[in-house]
Amino acid sequence: MFNYTVETSKSKDEAVRALEKNLTEEQFGILWNFDLTAKLQEKGTDFDTPFTILEVCNPQEANRVLSEDLLVGYFLPCKIVVYVEDDTTKIGMPKPSALIEMIQNESIKKIAVDIEERLIGCIDKSV
Repeated sequence: MFNYTVETSKSKDEAVRALEKNLTEEQFGILWNFDLTAKLQEKGTDFDTPFTILEVCNPQEANRVLSEDLLVGYFLPCKIVVYVEDDTTKIGMPKPSALIEMIQNESIKKIAVDIEERLIGCIDKSV
């Protein structure tokens, strides 16, 4: 699977706050907390599913992978989403290891797996 997704009993906002805390502890900065629902409604759509996208980045890791191959920048920053589906809050992300398969570089793949494990840890702690 290209994604990692879990369910939580927390509200969307509680899950976002927990995720932000856990990401910061793991040295990932939150570059953008994007309320997709509000933006789509602002643009005149009737989208009402609570949906937040966090763009996150660890500067040292970004430097490492970009120094290996600038094409990795197409996948940066990492995205983690928090949304409500069928009255259940979900937290998920595309797996960096799945995305990096397209680059076909073994040294970057190892870095992607490490980042993925760290992000999954942050997600799991947020549940």
